[in-house]
Amino acid sequence: MGALLIRGATVVNADYARRADVLCADGLIAAVGEDLAAPAGAEVVDAGGLLAMPGGIDPHTHMQLPFMGTVAADDFYSGTAAGLAGGTTSIIDFVIPDPKEPLLAAYQKWRGWAEKAAADYGFHVAVTWWSEQVHADMGTLVRQEGVNSFKHFMAYKNAIMADDETLVNSFSRALELGAMPTVHAENGELVFQLQKQIFERGIRGPEGHPLSRPPAVEGEAAQRAIAIANVLNVPLYVVHVSCAESAEAIARARARGQRVFGEALAGHLVIDESVYRNPDITAAAAHVMSPPFRDKRNQEVLWNALQSGSLQTTATDHCVFCAEQKAAGLQDFRKIPNGCGGIEERMMVLWEMGVNSGRLTPGEFVAVTSTNAARIFNLYPRKGVVAPGADADLVLWDPNATRTLSVKTQHSRVDYNVFEGRSVTGVPMYTVSRGKVVYARGELRAERGAGRYLKRPPFGPVFAALDRKAKLAKPTAVMR
Repeated sequence: MGALLIRGATVVNADYARRADVLCADGLIAAVGEDLAAPAGAEVVDAGGLLAMPGGIDPHTHMQLPFMGTVAADDFYSGTAAGLAGGTTSIIDFVIPDPKEPLLAAYQKWRGWAEKAAADYGFHVAVTWWSEQVHADMGTLVRQEGVNSFKHFMAYKNAIMADDETLVNSFSRALELGAMPTVHAENGELVFQLQKQIFERGIRGPEGHPLSRPPAVEGEAAQRAIAIANVLNVPLYVVHVSCAESAEAIARARARGQRVFGEALAGHLVIDESVYRNPDITAAAAHVMSPPFRDKRNQEVLWNALQSGSLQTTATDHCVFCAEQKAAGLQDFRKIPNGCGGIEERMMVLWEMGVNSGRLTPGEFVAVTSTNAARIFNLYPRKGVVAPGADADLVLWDPNATRTLSVKTQHSRVDYNVFEGRSVTGVPMYTVSRGKVVYARGELRAERGAGRYLKRPPFGPVFAALDRKAKLAKPTAVMR
């Protein structure tokens, strides 16, 4: 692998910014400093006027996901390639076992699908049921396969929903292994009952989706998961926080000293629930995801939570289904495959609505798009920082360039874009993955199979024979 010298950039990390060159060699950052010499044969990129930032980490994607009778349109190649075009160089996807399917069998299946990835990837593994085999498989995944986070869906009754017994058993096992439980916080029983009631009232189209999943449903589940984690003294990560009720539950827990982390989706930060009332029912269905887009008042709450640090990461929940797939539920909102996109657009949307508005500094942007995810999921300092020894994953950003986001120019395979027509100032000019330029001024150079699987070590020693009344030691790589 040849050398790459990025000359004349302003390096922006979460904690500092300075003018420097960046030398990459053998897939790693070899040096960061002024006036670095280019080795013989090195590729040189003139980055004058550009910001050199850590490549984005999207900690929540669903590539090639079998779900609700169909399969997501983006596979691990097309989805990660789209991410590279937007400056995202790593993802953490989800292994979701079928009911009663062994965790290890599901994990091996997903590993096979991901071999075509163009960017680096890791996995959270969902616990959808409980048995002694699940207990054992969790141990193998942590100790041998480098999985240090387990997902729990508190929604989707009669499919993948984890009940409270499963949550308690899995959270306890995660603590023993030094792994992080994560939750999709929605009260599945309430959703199930509300869906029936709304459908029986004659509300059949996409407008029924947000009515069946009001903010209180999310807030209750978030608070319940936080309470269980508090009793068991285990850290907790809450995915796709979409409303004041769950954001405030996290903030209260953190104020008490509990280790709870929260994630906001780019879509929830800028799109509101009016999309479900679009007279074009196909366009309305395209926006069906869970939790749904919310009343605009919730967006300010989410931005404030990112600014204050009670939410730490941004993601996309990238899980795209084409119009033909969404059409399965046009007469019954309960059958619309849940999922939207954004892996290519996330960083541009966050810069436009975060940095350009004054809500985020460039360093805070780096934190919420890369560094915090690396720290929380134990990838730091391998990922999430521009520093010697780190993986040479970078995005060279032009804060003054403009772009209009559109399905016409996106790299995802899906046939719509939830950010359609949005103009942004601040876009990636180059993306570098493990020292190789994979996107250059509009030219995507993604390579099928170039991505590596990211093993993530556990957060410290194995905890056994726990004293439930004692305060546990802080996991080694988990942020406060």
